[in-house]
Amino acid sequence: MVVLPLVLAACATPHVQRTGEATTAPKILPHHIRTADADRLPLSVWRPEGAPRAVVLGLHGFNDYRRGFEETGEFLAARGFLVYAYDQRGFGGTAHARLWFGGEAMAEDARTVSGLLRRRHPGLPLYLIGESMGAAVALVAANGGLPIDGLVLLAPAVWGRSTMPALQRGALWFASHTFPALTLSPRGLDIKPTDNKAARRKLREDPLVIKETRTDALWGIAELMDRALVTAPPPDLPTLILYGRRDEIIPKPPTCRWLAGQPGSPVHRLAVYPDGWHMLTRDLQGETVLTDIASWLADPLAALPSGVEVQGGLPRFCSGMA
Repeated sequence: MVVLPLVLAACATPHVQRTGEATTAPKILPHHIRTADADRLPLSVWRPEGAPRAVVLGLHGFNDYRRGFEETGEFLAARGFLVYAYDQRGFGGTAHARLWFGGEAMAEDARTVSGLLRRRHPGLPLYLIGESMGAAVALVAANGGLPIDGLVLLAPAVWGRSTMPALQRGALWFASHTFPALTLSPRGLDIKPTDNKAARRKLREDPLVIKETRTDALWGIAELMDRALVTAPPPDLPTLILYGRRDEIIPKPPTCRWLAGQPGSPVHRLAVYPDGWHMLTRDLQGETVLTDIASWLADPLAALPSGVEVQGGLPRFCSGMA
């Protein structure tokens, strides 16, 4: 009789939280974005002292929230950029934190907020910076029509299930379809998102950073990464792709597979940091990355100050991986 509950439990499906019906006009308010379904996405803004030279929108990574752009916002604002970052649905201070809304819902929010920023700041260039999951969301959004002038992809989350070991795929399916509300913690795994101990401590102590993840959210992020793995930035959209050689979160093989699948474009550029980890802007060498980003935002055709741009093909470490 023990088998019966397990069989019935296996009929469960991963939960995807639905957005509500559109009841109001989306709007940027002082401390949050009001969405069409009247949800509230908490908002942070970093303002330059004088007139901004461009507007930047930040999309944070999985289990993180807008505070993940604190270092980036402060750095870019000091150099004349106006930076916005909001909590994506299911994360940070949103009403349904820990629940998964789906990549398309988050991509639609990115399109909506980008449109609002266009109208709020007419005549200024608008750039989007996506980190990890945020980069995957940005890829989906950009290929559905995104009103921006350029895209920065930080360690894009392209670890699709087709690049995972079969045992890992099977365990993920079983857990998410059998116990979708079960939460898992990365404690005990010898994986570091950054070499910056102060940044890791900040993440551990922040109550809005999700520490234990529902298995259906893990299934959801895997589905989003599936889509990102086969999605390239629009060929005519200036794009800067940044990756750390020491990234332990998004492995090199899927990253190389994604890079190898790019059709190639003169406005797409790639930089690989030999001492970079996953949270590139928060690493000990984060200022190097931020300086490159600021330089590219000022002139997407100029040479990157770090000198680590990859010229003519895949990075050397991709040999045999793609």
